[in-house]
Amino acid sequence: MVRGVAGLIGLGLLVTACSGVDGPTGEQVTDRPLIVFAAASLTDVLGELADVFEERTGVPVLLNLAGSQTLATQLVEGAPADVFVAADRVQMGVVAEAGLLADAPVVVATTTLTIVVEAGNPRDVAGLTDLARRDLVVVLPTAQVPAGRYAREVLARAAVDVRPASLERSVRAALARVAQGEADASVVYASDIVAAGDTVTGIPIPVEQNVVATYPMAVLADAPRPDAAAAFTAFLTSEAAQAVLRTSGFRTP
Repeated sequence: MVRGVAGLIGLGLLVTACSGVDGPTGEQVTDRPLIVFAAASLTDVLGELADVFEERTGVPVLLNLAGSQTLATQLVEGAPADVFVAADRVQMGVVAEAGLLADAPVVVATTTLTIVVEAGNPRDVAGLTDLARRDLVVVLPTAQVPAGRYAREVLARAAVDVRPASLERSVRAALARVAQGEADASVVYASDIVAAGDTVTGIPIPVEQNVVATYPMAVLADAPRPDAAAAFTAFLTSEAAQAVLRTSGFRTP
């Protein structure tokens, strides 16, 4: 499963930092997994990197993947977690304003948006203006998730009025609707096209109409495994992990 990370060096140095970790109240929590709340658009690449981290440090990683707004709500309502990786600064800000961050967020990756259509583009979608066609079934991520807000910003820049057939709870849900033939098109992250492979086709959005999606990451103030959380975030910003992110269609700071 590991792509291009078998030769990771330096992770062995993290093993010591991840062993014998005390929780916020001093209790030993070495038998608990590292809990990472992360945006759904990171599903594939973060799963891969979590496997490598666990293999090299012995620390199991439990990923909670969903729309960033759902994750932020869960955290504010008291869900236990060690690390939060959001798909925008807005939802990270929600968690920060609640006083739940141990330190300032760090941007781990960025991406842009693209149109996604069925494999081979059978409906001949050429650009954003086509998404207003009445003969197309277009779905969008709900405006409550970062991808939905980004998509609406892109459409506004292009002065295109889209009437979506449905609003999906996450960008991956919108992507799945197109990949399964239940919709003709959507607007998703460029990295989603890489993850979907040949099940869909991506139609680039011009730079002047596009936006940059930012992924901030932070350790939670009440992290059950604070040392392991710090080691995991250091790993994600390492050049080896950043190379995997780039291979997966993300841009890196």
